[in-house]
Amino acid sequence: MLVDILEWNGVATWSWDVPSEEVCGICRVSFDATCSNCKIPGDQCPLVVGECTHRFHMHCIVKWLEIETSKNLCPMCRRSFKAVHGEKQLGGSQVLSYIESFNFEG
Repeated sequence: MLVDILEWNGVATWSWDVPSEEVCGICRVSFDATCSNCKIPGDQCPLVVGECTHRFHMHCIVKWLEIETSKNLCPMCRRSFKAVHGEKQLGGSQVLSYIESFNFEG
């Protein structure tokens, strides 16, 4: 018996490599969902991981760090927030510069 496939529709899913129950410490939304600035999850709203290992949506941590009273502290543990990018650590205004290097609207 020979079967001819006339049409095929592939379906895929993705998720961030974080525990499924973990949420953004600022907006309290799952990382597989979107922050309040984004319409769809993904590369336009990546996760930012701090040296302290706390994770946030990019837009959430940017808003937090731009508030003068945040004093560039992690909103979860109140340590100086330094984003980890590969092996490199970024602190204070470097975090904002790194994040601004993404091409996103919002």
